[in-house]
Amino acid sequence: MTQARAELAELVNRVAYAGERIELTRHGKLVAALVSAADYQRLQNPGPVRTVGFTPAADPSPPTTLPVAAESRPPLAPTDPGFDPQA
Repeated sequence: MTQARAELAELVNRVAYAGERIELTRHGKLVAALVSAADYQRLQNPGPVRTVGFTPAADPSPPTTLPVAAESRPPLAPTDPGFDPQA
């Protein structure tokens, strides 16, 4: 995080113009990421959930449908365990 603060303008340029995705860590633990505006918009509006079918080559039964889903978590509140006001 300290290095990111010192180099924020450069990091933003790398994300915006080179398409990099930059992970920010604190004490070796991932705490945030810098992504382009286009990536962020895709995260905000991911579209419908897709399903994927799979049929083994030797199995004539109908395909098994596997749902694809994601979970969004709200930020921690000051009363939540693990809340860090400096984060």
